[in-house]
Amino acid sequence: MTQFERLTIDDIARLANVSRTTASMVLNGYAERYRISPATVERVLRVAKEHHFTPSQSARALRSRRSNTIGLVIPDLTNSTHAALAQAMETLCRDEYGYQLVVVTSDEDPARETEGIAHLVSHQVDGMIVVPCTADPKRYLKWTKRLPLVFADRRVDETGIPYVVTDATETVAMLIGDALAQGAREVVYFGGQPELSASRDRLAGFRLALASHGLAEREDWVFERDYHRESGRVLMEAWFAAHGRYPEVLFAGSITLLEGALSFINNAHKLGQAPGRLMTFDDHQLLDCLPLTIDAIVQDSRELAAQSLQRVIGMLEGDPKPQSLLVPANIHYRHPRARAK
Repeated sequence: MTQFERLTIDDIARLANVSRTTASMVLNGYAERYRISPATVERVLRVAKEHHFTPSQSARALRSRRSNTIGLVIPDLTNSTHAALAQAMETLCRDEYGYQLVVVTSDEDPARETEGIAHLVSHQVDGMIVVPCTADPKRYLKWTKRLPLVFADRRVDETGIPYVVTDATETVAMLIGDALAQGAREVVYFGGQPELSASRDRLAGFRLALASHGLAEREDWVFERDYHRESGRVLMEAWFAAHGRYPEVLFAGSITLLEGALSFINNAHKLGQAPGRLMTFDDHQLLDCLPLTIDAIVQDSRELAAQSLQRVIGMLEGDPKPQSLLVPANIHYRHPRARAK
């Protein structure tokens, strides 16, 4: 038993003293087509309003074969970058296309991601945007026969599924190259899961910067784990324990990895000691409030959201294979020397 009362169209029809068919036609916007009298329309709508009733979205979806909803699967809503993507997408869905966004999270767990996708499909979303947490094509290809599917922020090669991702390689190379141009000769890289496209692109930018400045990569410079905050802490603690100091330059492959590294630096040395220069992929306004200067690559969350939605809507309207897109990123320099350049 439940203490909550769930009203149906039958209940509204009974309270308004009309047939179920009449109530259904009024509540679904067909009163004029079926010449239902204004007095009856007013009575049905008044009863529905008094009882806070709206027609079943599931029933509407079955009739129209459209639910006017778009699904979004992201790894983590506590990640400010993914939260910004979800917020931008929700606003655009509602204001530009008249759709409702439904969000589920994977927690970077492939099994949970598959469950989330299946949940959205079972609720008849019209299309789906996924920030994938695995590089396994089979996990995604099976859904492309059911609905339009687009990757955002990360892509999965060998699927042919359209994607909209940040053009990371050149931007990372530019940021790290700035430090090398100013004389740095030690750059440590903390990254996420190496199989993910975002990880490959960011590491490629790191290595491009080293090659462009004639610097050979050392074996204690590149470390990859995952994008959880705890991994940043573990990697920073391990590097400090192995070397007895912080690196000359540290590049964190995500804001979450930076948070973890900073938590170790704060707990160990109250931020009194730190890498000579800190860099991160993804930005946050709180970085402006720290005593450490941290340069950050800024993704265009709104453009990622807009272009991803544009492709899903295009597929719904008959475009079978929209083009994938790389979205430019910017660099927010906070380091005094970088700002002066």
